This record gives sequence, structure tokens and C-alpha cells, in this order.
Amino acid sequence: MMMAVLAAWPPVFAQSSSSAAPTIAASLKPVIVTSTRIGVSPFATPASVDVVEGAAMRHSQPQVNLSESLGGVPGLLIQNRQNYAQDLQIAVRGFGSRSTFGIRGVRLYVDGIPATLPDGQGQSSNIDIASIDRVEVLRGPFSALYGNSSGGVIQVFTEEGRGAPTLTPSFTSGSDGLRRFGIKAGGATGGATSGDAGAIDYLLSLSRFTTDGYREHSAASKNLVNGKLGIRLDDDGKLTLILNSVDLKAQDPLGLAWPQFRTDPRSVAAVAGQFDTRKTVQQTQGGLVYERRIDAGNELRLMFYHGQRETMQFQSIPPGTPGPPPTVQADPRHAGGVISLTRDYGGIDARWTSRLLLAGHPLTVVGGLAWDRLEEQRQGHENFIGTGMDRQLGVQGRLRRDESNEVWNIDPYLQASWQFAARWTLDAGLRHSTVRFSSDDHYIAGVNGDDSGAARYRQSLPVAALRYQPTPDVSLYATVGRGFETPTFNEISYRSDDLPGLNFSLRPSVNTSVEAGAKARLDRGMLTAAWFQTRTEDEIVSAGSSGGRATFRNAGRTWRHGMELGWHGEFARNWQVQAAYTYLEASYRDGFSGFPAGNRIPGIARQMAFASLGWAPPQGWRAGLEGRWLSKIHVNDSNAEAAPGYFTSAAHTGYLWQIERWTLDAFARIDNLFDRRYAGAAIINESNGRYYEPAPGRNWSAGASAAYRF
Repeated sequence: MMMAVLAAWPPVFAQSSSSAAPTIAASLKPVIVTSTRIGVSPFATPASVDVVEGAAMRHSQPQVNLSESLGGVPGLLIQNRQNYAQDLQIAVRGFGSRSTFGIRGVRLYVDGIPATLPDGQGQSSNIDIASIDRVEVLRGPFSALYGNSSGGVIQVFTEEGRGAPTLTPSFTSGSDGLRRFGIKAGGATGGATSGDAGAIDYLLSLSRFTTDGYREHSAASKNLVNGKLGIRLDDDGKLTLILNSVDLKAQDPLGLAWPQFRTDPRSVAAVAGQFDTRKTVQQTQGGLVYERRIDAGNELRLMFYHGQRETMQFQSIPPGTPGPPPTVQADPRHAGGVISLTRDYGGIDARWTSRLLLAGHPLTVVGGLAWDRLEEQRQGHENFIGTGMDRQLGVQGRLRRDESNEVWNIDPYLQASWQFAARWTLDAGLRHSTVRFSSDDHYIAGVNGDDSGAARYRQSLPVAALRYQPTPDVSLYATVGRGFETPTFNEISYRSDDLPGLNFSLRPSVNTSVEAGAKARLDRGMLTAAWFQTRTEDEIVSAGSSGGRATFRNAGRTWRHGMELGWHGEFARNWQVQAAYTYLEASYRDGFSGFPAGNRIPGIARQMAFASLGWAPPQGWRAGLEGRWLSKIHVNDSNAEAAPGYFTSAAHTGYLWQIERWTLDAFARIDNLFDRRYAGAAIINESNGRYYEPAPGRNWSAGASAAYRF
């Protein structure tokens, strides 16, 4: 599906109540951004932050991928690989662009629970769009206050049940066998909205998604459960229980080389079929959040979470014959072509907030401690059984790797916001992050020795921001901060020299970012602009990817700088418009591995633009148009190849009925209206030259939901 943001009711990007158009002010509560932990409106936040309303993410969209509705956030490159075995490709101002699977360099949270593990590896497969209340996207130096791998922060919040019980079944169908069935139930009892003791609010969402896939060997299915239960303990305290579970099965079509991509984008590399490349994921996690107002100026928040995740992946690594280097499984030092992971993870975040006066002016102070840990059992097996004519590929064979891994972080943090004058606000924060990796090797045989080891990384992460508001509708700010990023366990799991053992020589990267921005509240919307620059030491980059196995290395110094522009609002009654533009230069300041200084960092588009126009009355017919343009993206460090730039467009229409207790909503949409052929994502530095992951041609989707309030 095209990555686009829907211009539909309610507005995609929420505004504070003072800036909302008259027709929507009564229906939207004031938006408070929690990503900076201070709790102010998007307009008053001294950082680049956008809030995307969950209701807008559901209107006229299949509700399968975040890429459907976040593509219009400036600075955020979110691409659908059309490969559910490898997740979405997400980068914020270039952070995360190296990821060949999953999400790195960007922190993800769902209801305050990290969807990014302490080593920096994240995933979005457990996010349920059907029950989202809002998504906050934070960019720039302020992100560093979330610690390791926080080049940007994406926070997802689940709806709270309100009022009488409501049941909402939904169904979506589309091209390439797309089917999604869902049902959501929610409500509140005992005066939950008024804060009565013993009051309960609840929400439960279940869905099943299946697709045959745009390409051969790309079918997938996903079962998803998301629940939230709130219990009002008394006037000052609340307990919230969160439960989430996902069961994913997906074929892996791998990437395509340029000739095959151009002539037959629906095809796959032959090895994908030979080895039946695929992945299964089962994950269940739960969290508990306790919030208490101690007095008029002090609040306590405690969050606990725990989860388990099991992953099995079959890769396309050939059995081969022995010989250096050990790139085939016949070599006794090879770890095999099947990855089996069992992960047990959890953590806490304890936070105290005080609202005080300093020199007669408001001061908000937040202090906290975050602790997260991950225990991993990693095994590798051969992806074949038998020999000669009796050999069978794509099955689990002999054990070739067996290790116990652990990573934990402990991060105390402190931040403050002081409005020291009527128009001036000073924000400052400091987080000290300690991350420790350890591995205990249980597979020791012959030339395959003991590869156990450990590494510890420490970094202090300061942030400061100054905000000036010359008029009630204009806000100016400047921010500076330092961030860092450790390698993930997946990135140190394989050495670039193909020898066994973990790659503990891979160093963390450290970056310094500055940003200057402006926000202006217009009559019926908001205009935002930001200029930014980031300098990084020891940038972690891909050293190659083959058969589903990726290795990484440090590439010295890099430089990113650019600008973002955004506008959203109403320009006439029921007409809504949104536009976003990003310019980003990202290059290597140092030469490495024979590549010259000045080459562009692969996986990053120099320019992105998005625009949408929608007719969205409260009831009746709705319609909208969307367009997205992306410049070319280099796919390797040599800059020898690139995925060409492209422009795609989409159109949608729908109808909303409100009949007594019923709310019926139906839609139909067409993506890639002009049937453009383009790469929806790229596999960076793929060693076989199979860089390109094709996007679908013209495709359709249609669906309906029916909410009944009892």
C-alpha cells in the first residue's frame, strides 16, 4: 500500500484546542504531548513532534501497517517492504536506515512499554492500529532523553474505554488476497470518566490479517490481540493493565537484483523457493502502570512490564563444500542456516514529577530510573537434512550454534522545564545510560572454540532547549543534545570476516545534534519548520547481507543536515489539507574500506514530499486525494546503485452513517493510481546485489466497520 497520511475526519495531526478550527474544537480534547515527559501542547514543545490521531489512521485505510498513515510526518521515512518476515523499514532523519530487518536507531513504545529491546532492536508487528488513540513522533536532540538508539521516538497509545459498552466489528479486503477481520469492544463502568473509586475502563481488540502477497513466496498471516484495563483506585490513583500478543507467520521473498526487478517485480530469487525462506514469531507481553497524585505539585508513575518472544527463521545459505572463508554450512565454523531465538524480557520505569516555583516562575522537574533486561537463547541449525540425492532443503537439521545471551541497561534521568519569563522557557535534561552485553557459548567442538564474551558501554546524554514565544501564535526554539547507539545483538551475532563468535569489536556510535525551529498557529491549522544538523562518530553501517545474514562495521564520522516543513489544517468548511517536505543531506565524512569520504549514506532519501486534500464532513460522503514523492535512495556504500525516485498517488472515498445507536463507516481506495513501478524499500549493501524490494502496482482495498453502543 502507498505510504500516505489520510486527510479525513478527524484531522490527522492534532492541534491544541486554541488552534483548532471552529468546526472541530468541540469534538477534540486538547492534545498534550507526553514524549518529552513535561506534558505540554505540540505548539509549546521545544522540539519537532507530530501527533497523529488514531481515528484518522483508521478512516479509509486497511489498518494493517503504520506506513499507511505515518508517511506524511516530516523527517520520517517509513516504508513497507511487502515482506512481513522483515517488518517495516523506519528511519528518522536517517537514523535506522541501515536496518536490513526490524527497526534500529529509533525507539518504539506502546502504552509506555518499550517495543525496542535494551540492545536497540525494535519491531512494530505487535502494534494494533484498530485500537490506537494517538501516535507521537518525536525527532531531534530531545530524543536522546530515551537513551540507547534514540535517533527518534515513536510512541503509540491505546484508546481508553469510555461511556456505554461499544462493540465494533470490521472487515477489509483488497488486492493480492488481502483480508483483515477485526472486532473491538470497550466502555467504562462506575463513573470512570469522573474519577470515582472502583471505576473501570476497558478496551479489547482482536484481529486476523492474511495476504497472498504482491510477490511470489510472500504470503503472510498475523493474529493480534491488544487489551487495556484501567482501575480507578481513588481520586488520586489509577492502575492500568496492558496485554498484547501477536502470532506471525510469513514467507520471505528476499530482494531482487536490478534486471529482475525491472522485468519481473513479482518474482523472487530462486533460492527463496529452494530453501523455503520464512519466519514465524510468537510474542506475548504485559505491563502494569501505577499513577498517583501525591499532592497538588507531585506525581508518581511506576511502570512494570514482562514479555516472551519466540522466533524461527529459515535462511537461504547454501550447504556448499568446505573452504575458506566459512560462508557455507559445510565449514565446521559456520552457525547454520536456521535461526532459533527464545527471548525473555522485562523492565521498570519509575518516575517522579514535581511542579514548583523558582524565582516566582513555574518549574517542572522530572526524575526517574529505567531498567530493562533481555535474556536470549540463540541456536543455529543447518537448513537441510540428508546428503547427495537424498538431501532435503528448507528444513531444520543439525545443531550448529548454541549460546545464552544477556543484555541489560540501567538509566537514571533528570530533566526540568522552567518558564523563567512570560515568553521564555528553558528546558534541560541528562540521562546516563549503561548497557551491558554478555554471551555464554555452549557449542564448543573441534575448531569451533569458546566464543563467550562481554562488553559494557556507558554514555552521558545531555539535552538543552530554549524557547521564545514572541506572540500568542508563534513559537521559536533551539535545541542541542548528545545521543548514542550501541550495536544490537543481531548486529554483533556475525563477524564481517565470517569467523565464528560475536563481533565485540563493533563500537557504539555517538552523535551531537542541534536543531532550530519555528511553529505558527494559523486560523485553522499549524505551520512548522525546523533546521537540524547531526555529527556522528563511529557510525554503525552494514558490512554486507547475504542469504538473510547481515554483518556490520564502524565507518568513522558522518554528517547529517537538513530541514523539515509541515502544514496541516482546514482551508474551508469540511475541507482539510496537509503538506510535508523534508530535505536531508547525509554523507560519510571519512573514507573507509576503500570508499571515499563524501559518499552518501545509503538508505536515505535526499528529499521527501507529501500532500493530501480531503472532503470530510461529520456525516455522509467523504473523499480524498494523496500524493507522495521520494528522491532516489542509494543502496550501497559505493553509491554505485540506487533505487530511482518516484511519485505515487492515491484516491479514496467513503460514507459515514450515524443511526441511533449505530455508527456505520465504509470506504474504498486505490493506491498507486497511475500504476508506477518502483522499489518500496531497499536491502542496504546486499552482498548478492539483490537490493530491491518491489512495491505493488495499482492496487485496491475496501472495508467497513459497524459500531453499536449498548
